[in-house]
Amino acid sequence: MEKKVVYRKNGGKRRAGYPLLLLCAVLLFGFSLVNILWPKRSQLELENRKAAQLPAFSVQALLDGSWQSGFARWMQDQFSFRDAAVNAERAVDEVLFRKVEEGGILLGKDRWMFTKLFTVEDATQKQLDKNVQAVSDFAANHPGKVTFLLAPSASVIYPEELPAGAPMVDENAMLDDIFAKVGQTAAVIDLREDFANRKDEYLYFKTDHHWTTNGAYRAYEQFCALKGLTPFDRDAHESADVMDFEGTHYSATRLWNVAKDTITYYPLDSLMTVYKITGEAQYEPEKTENLVNADKFATRDKYAAFLDGNNGYSTIEGRGTGSILVVKDSYANSFVPYLTENYAKIGVVDFRNFKYGLDSTIEKEGYDEVLVLYNFQTFIADTNLIYISRPSTL
Repeated sequence: MEKKVVYRKNGGKRRAGYPLLLLCAVLLFGFSLVNILWPKRSQLELENRKAAQLPAFSVQALLDGSWQSGFARWMQDQFSFRDAAVNAERAVDEVLFRKVEEGGILLGKDRWMFTKLFTVEDATQKQLDKNVQAVSDFAANHPGKVTFLLAPSASVIYPEELPAGAPMVDENAMLDDIFAKVGQTAAVIDLREDFANRKDEYLYFKTDHHWTTNGAYRAYEQFCALKGLTPFDRDAHESADVMDFEGTHYSATRLWNVAKDTITYYPLDSLMTVYKITGEAQYEPEKTENLVNADKFATRDKYAAFLDGNNGYSTIEGRGTGSILVVKDSYANSFVPYLTENYAKIGVVDFRNFKYGLDSTIEKEGYDEVLVLYNFQTFIADTNLIYISRPSTL
């Protein structure tokens, strides 16, 4: 009878994979330990937003899944070397995969970045109709006082810099319609022709959704021409430059070869009083400071230095005569300082932090004029602008 021979695997070889498993376990444990010990952040500076914090544990939160979701967000925001990992990922996306969009931002030619707007949803169109009607009604209630300035998007002035074939909405047609309707009751400033003629100037930031201080000044010149005012003389004032500005578009894209922007401003001595709002036409001084908070130029959100951000109601001392109330989004923040040349008092209202109608404030403060200044993409979707036509309750 033939003898059977049974071959068995060498037990030593079976153990050969153990060092690799052990190395993986050590690396995983080490990385987890680094994450635990890594300093936790309250703010993601490069993304200009608050970092998720470790959620408080409760049985109810565990059962309904909210604790797990909060913990996942905390891990995502707080893991070590997060900034370097995100930057590396975005660089690979752009260089290897030729991505032309990141985080809702279009990556254009010559390192331009544009806010993506391919469609206007039904809800946005309804809000736009409400906003146009609200401004029209407000101007009708204050005949001869209201000027409406709506800044076009950078993509309207620089369409050749968009990614090839980007199906942007027809903003020009929408602007024509808005100006035609609002122009029935208010004076309208349409910047498109002047900006197109000056497109070789530095009108918009490449890394941010705002216009530059030069773009704001060119808009201000158009306002002065309409009003018969002598513009602020930039040649007669010393300017200052803030370098290496990386704005909101950069925060969304983290483009590896970003063309950093420069903010030029004029260190004026005009004072601004910010008010704490307690009711309609009811407010009390909260702080008085320079209308440009230069300390914020040392932060990532450098544009917030102008008017110290988006306060609900503030007043500024000027060197001119008369008074004007500016109803605005953040585009006006770099525009308003120029008005100090022409008006003795400038009021500023931002409806994000001012939930009342304006009639009582205009009557109480005796404002001679009103300027409504927004950029197109904020104007079409702003759910707060309807406050402008809310009648006084006092």
